[in-house]
Amino acid sequence: MIETARSDPSLSALVEEFFRNSFTTDNPLITEAIRRMLAAGGKRIRPRIALLCAEANGALPQAHLELAAYLELIHVATLIHDDVVDNAVIRRGVNATAVDYGNRISVLAGDYLFAWIFKNVTARYAHPIPNILSATLAQICDGEVLQLRSLGNLDLQLGAYVEIVMKKTASLFAAAAECGAILGSASACRRKALRDFGLYYGIAFQMKDDLLDVTANAQMLGKPACNDLRERKVTIPLLLALKHADAPFRATVERFYAGDGDATVSALVTGIDTFGGIEGTRSEIARYADRARLSLAPVQESRAKAQLQHLAAALLEE
Repeated sequence: MIETARSDPSLSALVEEFFRNSFTTDNPLITEAIRRMLAAGGKRIRPRIALLCAEANGALPQAHLELAAYLELIHVATLIHDDVVDNAVIRRGVNATAVDYGNRISVLAGDYLFAWIFKNVTARYAHPIPNILSATLAQICDGEVLQLRSLGNLDLQLGAYVEIVMKKTASLFAAAAECGAILGSASACRRKALRDFGLYYGIAFQMKDDLLDVTANAQMLGKPACNDLRERKVTIPLLLALKHADAPFRATVERFYAGDGDATVSALVTGIDTFGGIEGTRSEIARYADRARLSLAPVQESRAKAQLQHLAAALLEE
């Protein structure tokens, strides 16, 4: 996905420096595979949100780089598994891990990374941080299963789509924000406010990702365009278009999802635009981004709060 927010240079630099100088595991092959994916880039938004939420409550971000890095590594491990499940070839503009290392090594690398992260988290952080992260990983897996079960379901409802997104994507943003708040010794009110920010931001973030899949090109995405359609996923642009589609477009979508060669990706993208799927998705992104910003009301004004607000506002940028 395209970077949709201007980076906080100081936090981004701190996170990258931590990965360059401090990340290693006990398995050289797995360390190599993970370093390779980290070197390919990424927005590092989850660690940035954690550090900003800590800073918004008076903590020094530099003191919490380790946990911020673990949040990014949880994300990396899910991407490695996703690429195996989806038979992906490209990730962040380079070969997916499974292409260079094979499916078996990739699955084991993802499993090892999860175990390594939680070994360190449980050893170094007090309750409730390990519980939050373990519950989040369970939600991510649950969301992925729900998404797999929804493949090709052209009757998928918006509420079911949002449930999938909340679990597989937004839950980790929410956990990052809540853990950051805890590291900053936030009050219960502020902790909930920041978790809500992460949740709503994460929903809007995934909707933006789904939108870019049908509006951006492969170079901008770092992976093939329209990949969700080719994988027969029912994401929000298609879901909203189908609510207003005429019979011919519905029939085209049904043929495509049934594997009929006469129906093309370009025809689906044209129909999604014609029947309001793109504009409708933009409206939903704006709605959840607004909810994210409003969630920050209990948080005291600060540079960190302004950066969080900017992250949400940037989701509306093209």
